[in-house]
Formats: sequence, C-alpha cells, structure tokens
Amino acid sequence: MLCFSADRTQVLICHEQVGAHRLVKFPGGGLEWGEGILDCLHREAREELGLPIRVLGHFYTTEFFQPSVFRPNHQVISVYYRVCLADPSHETQLTSPEPDLRLEWRPVSQLRADDFTLPIDRAVADMLIQVQHPR
Repeated sequence: MLCFSADRTQVLICHEQVGAHRLVKFPGGGLEWGEGILDCLHREAREELGLPIRVLGHFYTTEFFQPSVFRPNHQVISVYYRVCLADPSHETQLTSPEPDLRLEWRPVSQLRADDFTLPIDRAVADMLIQVQHPR
C-alpha cells in the first residue's frame, strides 16, 4: 500500500526484519486464503500500522514477471492502493505494533527507487517519482 500523509506530500516506508533479510519497503503483505484484496489491505494496515486506513484508489498492479525473493519457484503479483490514515491526527505518533518493523514518513520529493529492497517496490517508487517530477 502507498500510505500518504493527509497533505499527500509524504509516503510511509517500512524498515522490516524478515528472517535474515532486512527490508526497506512500502507497507503491506500477502493475501491470506479466502481474503479479497481490500480486506487484505485493511488487515495489513491493522497489523503493520495498528490503525485503520481510508482507501483513496488503485495505483498499480504488477505488469512484469517477478520471482519471489523468499520462494524462488513462486511468482509475485503486487497490487498497490493509495491510502491515508482514517484519522490524520495519528500521523505524528505512528508506531508499528510489530516489534521488527519501524515506520518512517518520507517526503515523496525525496524518494529514490534504490532505497527499496524489493524490485516491485523500486518500480512503484519510480512511478511516484515520475508523478512528482515528470520528465
């Protein structure tokens, strides 16, 4: 998910330890059995942000082949939605309930694709940069 600040100038980034992997990524995770995409989005927000979100709209669905970083024989398809916190007053004291996850607000103007660990997040960061500063 692309969680934006109320003024849409910042986006939320996660620093997460997953086993031996240290990841810098956008918040979100995998779909669980029987779950729809929007249900997953709200569940992941509760798990990683500890707060409810408001969905602003679809942003991007993966359009290229991407093998999983964690399961080499699996393919990953990611769906990104633009969201914001349901209550913007929580932006300043946002702390993840997950102990191995640190949250950071990053100005969209300071995004760099190379800062992200996962290939699809890098592609999405590039898209956000393009929206901010079209060539």
